[in-house]
Amino acid sequence: MMTQLALWQTTALLWLKSRFSDESGASLVEYALLLALIAVVAIGALIFLGHSASNTLNNVANNINNA
Repeated sequence: MMTQLALWQTTALLWLKSRFSDESGASLVEYALLLALIAVVAIGALIFLGHSASNTLNNVANNINNA
């Protein structure tokens, strides 16, 4: 005879198996969303770090020219 907890666990396990057993891989929409997120992060990093990176590269170029 099953207790209430065992019945709940069995039901939850069956639900999880049925929910996640048919994984056919990422769809095109998921890849597009991932690409969009990466683009947003890259653009944000360029905006945030753009001026300091530009200044650093200019300093390096000036030091090489003056050497």
